[in-house]
Amino acid sequence: MSLAVDNLRVYYRTLRGDVKALDGVTFDVADREILGIAGESGCGKTTLGKSLIRLDGRMRHVEGSVSLDGVTLPIGDSKAMNAYRFKDVSIIPQYAMSALNPTRKIGRIISDLLGVRGVSYEEAGPELRRRLGLVGLDEKVLDLYPIELSGGMKQRVVMVLSTLLNPSLLIADELTSALDVSTQKAVAEMLVEFRDRELVKSTILITHDLSILYQVADTILVMYAGKLVEKAPAAELTERPKHPYTRLLLASLPEVGVRFEERRLTGIPGRPPSLLKPPAGCRFRARCPLAGEECKEEPPFVELEPDRWVACWKAAA
Repeated sequence: MSLAVDNLRVYYRTLRGDVKALDGVTFDVADREILGIAGESGCGKTTLGKSLIRLDGRMRHVEGSVSLDGVTLPIGDSKAMNAYRFKDVSIIPQYAMSALNPTRKIGRIISDLLGVRGVSYEEAGPELRRRLGLVGLDEKVLDLYPIELSGGMKQRVVMVLSTLLNPSLLIADELTSALDVSTQKAVAEMLVEFRDRELVKSTILITHDLSILYQVADTILVMYAGKLVEKAPAAELTERPKHPYTRLLLASLPEVGVRFEERRLTGIPGRPPSLLKPPAGCRFRARCPLAGEECKEEPPFVELEPDRWVACWKAAA
């Protein structure tokens, strides 16, 4: 087992109180698995990714543990996590195209990161150039500033940078955002190739785009309001969703060949609840077409079938 997350609770400190962004999350990621995490904006996807590498100083680790390859990560201590960042667990951050220092050339940026991790730029040079070639980039990009690269090129540079030290776990947050469709496909395929070439052991891909996850993820985990609502193999979840929220998410996607006049896209009525004071019971209850009296009590996240986890009292119906 590569990653094991147990009852993880991570809150954000605000002047109005704690935002319960991640509230009791438990799941595993196996070796060589690509786990996709989906859900609406504000559901806790990015918070989950960040909490595994501890990148946000506003976070407060309330409860729970995270272990990677049998070693418990000190996610509550940002300084202690330095020993694990980029070597054991690495991240391609959201808005990765803006993550590169605009005042330094690409080679200098990579050299600085390697130096902090105790690796010399000269020693890593041959592997760095090989990996640039894997993602379709010439080594000449090392002498360029970020502004001289296209969005897709910057995204691929960040991918190389984040995986250069062969991390056991790679977290890719909104990897394909702001890219055109053809570049999205190429970048997603690179993520799979990195796994297949054993440059990373396992991967978490965070996105709002279920169609991307269907193509590259082995397993999909759906989140809502800081909670897990469904987890299943990618094909099973997209073809036979069990949770009402997952069904509505999939129903909101456009179908190829179906015109607007034939079937209009429908959103999910209502809005997610405030996580300053989340409601009791099922957090999707106010928006759920199947909600009943039993939904006033919080449903457990249980395995209804082999590899099919759902948090819904009516999921078996």
